[in-house]
Amino acid sequence: MRGLMQDWPLLAHKVIDHAARLHGAREVVTRTVEGPIVRTTYKEMRGRSLRVAKALEARGIEIGDRVGTLATNTQRHMELWYGIMGLGAVCHTVNPRLFPDQIEYIVNHAEDRILYFDVVFAPLVEKLAPRLKSVEAFVAMTDAAHLPHARIPNLVAYEDMIGAVDDDFEWKTFDENTAAGLCYTSGTTGNPKGVLYSHRSNIVHAMGVAMADVLGLTNADCTLAIVPMCHANAWGLPFLAPMVGAKLVLPGAKLDGPSICELLETEKVTMSAGVPTVWSAMLAHIEKTGVKPTTLRKITIGGSAAPRAMIETFERMGIEVRHGWGMTEMSPVGTICTMNPDMVDAPFDQRITLKMSQGRPFFGVEMKIVNDAGREQPHDGKAFGRLLVRGPAVAESYFKGELPATDADGWFETGDVATIDADGYMRITDRAKDVIKSGGEWISSIDIENIACGHPCVAEAAVIGVRHPKWEERPLLVVVLREGKQADKADILGALDGRIAKWWMPDDVVFVDDIPHTATGKIQKAALRERFKDYKLPPG
Repeated sequence: MRGLMQDWPLLAHKVIDHAARLHGAREVVTRTVEGPIVRTTYKEMRGRSLRVAKALEARGIEIGDRVGTLATNTQRHMELWYGIMGLGAVCHTVNPRLFPDQIEYIVNHAEDRILYFDVVFAPLVEKLAPRLKSVEAFVAMTDAAHLPHARIPNLVAYEDMIGAVDDDFEWKTFDENTAAGLCYTSGTTGNPKGVLYSHRSNIVHAMGVAMADVLGLTNADCTLAIVPMCHANAWGLPFLAPMVGAKLVLPGAKLDGPSICELLETEKVTMSAGVPTVWSAMLAHIEKTGVKPTTLRKITIGGSAAPRAMIETFERMGIEVRHGWGMTEMSPVGTICTMNPDMVDAPFDQRITLKMSQGRPFFGVEMKIVNDAGREQPHDGKAFGRLLVRGPAVAESYFKGELPATDADGWFETGDVATIDADGYMRITDRAKDVIKSGGEWISSIDIENIACGHPCVAEAAVIGVRHPKWEERPLLVVVLREGKQADKADILGALDGRIAKWWMPDDVVFVDDIPHTATGKIQKAALRERFKDYKLPPG
């Protein structure tokens, strides 16, 4: 027997309709790439999104066609999301921090018909345009006065394009499993792979992260969306904020510490989300100026593990840290760390230790850990295993069917090694390809890195395995010192002493000027291993 409820498809454009109807006057604030701060509302945004859809339809864009964006977090970018998706086309967000050859590959692989771009990326687009075989037109996301003087074929200004039509347009109606968004992995191994989100998966994910124990955004909040829209849906914020009617602040291209702190204060931001590198820049600015944010009460940190010292610093300021984890293939949020009732009144150090974990999955995400033989491991907080996930917002396969993403039972292997405790708290200990195996046992590079980053002289740290004649591999600690600070090997190892197992202790410490990162801000362990492939550990 089937239920007798309405078949109301979960479509992305219904979110902006809802926001315009119930939260129409709520502000969306953007620091534009041209410079000035501009303000609009959800009601105005909906009207401009309708114009986007109408203009695209006039250019022959149809359901299923891919439309690319090479852009930062701005009002125009968000209008594009809803306009493209409301037409039934696929919004392909391209990460501008990828290498040019990777951008060329993914635009051609996606077969984008139109490419929208922020003017700051005009030189990159000019260079790539002749190699982008499927792109019929390029749209600079600006007005005619700021149109870049570049040799880009079929170039038009965004404001001219949507200014040529009105907003008298009906959103298209289609099945909720229709493709809505396309985002490629960062391609750390091989070519980037396309993750094709559906309208349903986007909405289910947004409703999941809206829960109080996840991002917990409300109508009373003002959120600063630091995490890029080109990085796996900006963790759902462009759907979540209008869904609940929160004020939304979009920082554009300026993500330095002073610019972020300015927006936090002038717009009275209460919640924000971003990767550790952004928060490091913000804390450095606070340390320099002595001026702390006055309205910020909660931040979510993800993308890579947050150092303990960072979490402690924010918590002592009275800013709640919610440490999270996810990936492009998960839409992307998978877990968030909030306190269970037994830990709410626990001592500060115990709560920080728990917050160092990546937290628990919310409804709609299931996970388990298995050993190399595929046998499920106990959830005792000690057993290591390869982390597998499944759920309605987890990828089943990659775009164009190049690779299956799941096993026969629907489990997706994340590539992470983790522990899960009896309460369901998951802790990433390494990437499977980065794990250090010494004498047949695993060493968690992330745990060592987090402790090292707590040293007052350390700006960044990475641990890699290097060859050892007896133990197969031993850990090498690579350190970038803070500007103007000095430390030696003994100082750094002294900070680790007593805080990790003795056999985990790095065999050596190397000081470098920089550590390479991926386009999404993660440390490139493969590049470090290549750099130190012939490194000889000291005898001992």
